[in-house]
Amino acid sequence: MADSIELKNDDQRVGYRPEQATHGGHPLFRWPPHATTISKWLFGFPGFLWPWGVFFIGLALLSWHFLMPDLNTMKHLSIRWIGLLFVQNLVLLVLFAGAWHLRLYVRKAQGTQFKYNSRWLSVDNPTFLFGNQLWDNVFWNVCSAVPIWTAYEVVTFWLQANGYVAIVSWQDHPIYCVLLVVLMPFWNDVHFYIIHRLIHWPPLYRSVHYLHHKNVNVGPWSGVAMHPIEHLLFFSAVILFWLIPSHPVHIVRLLQALALGPSLSHLGFGRVALGRSRFLSTEDYMHFLHHKYVTVNYGANVVPLDRWFGTYHDGTDEAQAAMNKRARGKAL
Repeated sequence: MADSIELKNDDQRVGYRPEQATHGGHPLFRWPPHATTISKWLFGFPGFLWPWGVFFIGLALLSWHFLMPDLNTMKHLSIRWIGLLFVQNLVLLVLFAGAWHLRLYVRKAQGTQFKYNSRWLSVDNPTFLFGNQLWDNVFWNVCSAVPIWTAYEVVTFWLQANGYVAIVSWQDHPIYCVLLVVLMPFWNDVHFYIIHRLIHWPPLYRSVHYLHHKNVNVGPWSGVAMHPIEHLLFFSAVILFWLIPSHPVHIVRLLQALALGPSLSHLGFGRVALGRSRFLSTEDYMHFLHHKYVTVNYGANVVPLDRWFGTYHDGTDEAQAAMNKRARGKAL
């Protein structure tokens, strides 16, 4: 279990970073492959499947079978079932992001232990709506993220219900359906990297993505605190299922992971205490560095696109020097 390391840095707000060995990249993409390391990554805790891979597929199954209207109902657009989806999505996001915020930022259950930035969220700060970082973030979650998430869900279900896109059955095609679940995080990473690089293009950054980057010191509600145009791009990963056969559970799983997953990568803590001596790694350090430095770590946690495209930063002095060298090159 990694111990905290105090950064020798002029920015005294920075307090914790994990051991660098924990950020060597996922073993699936290392050569030569090592079966034991890959198995540990797939089935370890935390790992590719546990706990969040299983959590999101389980949540999608429960949502589809017990909370959502069937496809026959969704053949015709209706305020009733659309409103039901909106309320369900709103409740899920409030419960998920709100639970993390309550534990880590209201109750402060572990103080600043494992917190990347020792300061708490901003108040009396005119950078944010209402002068308050939390309420700014909540506003963009509720008034933009949830409506656009729901809109993509509604359109995709309506297309399936009316036969415009193909539906597959888990009973008839179990291997295909399972493979689709397994491969979705890889698709999400590639899609996210592409749209993230796009909105870092200066005109889009200044008009759209700047809103998300107001959150330098991130919290659970910062995850999908975005401009509506960014939400349109971010949730557009579901368009994959307009092109290939899928089951409604795949749609629910992808959109729920997109909406809820960013709370995990924006907790602001490297580890969450589960007891006196047990901790859950959040693996969000790379994205914390993206919010700190802006020009590094555009990708997520599965496909090492930042390593391949030279935008990786793991917090080491070597990575810092490489980032500074790139910046000087652009300035010339």
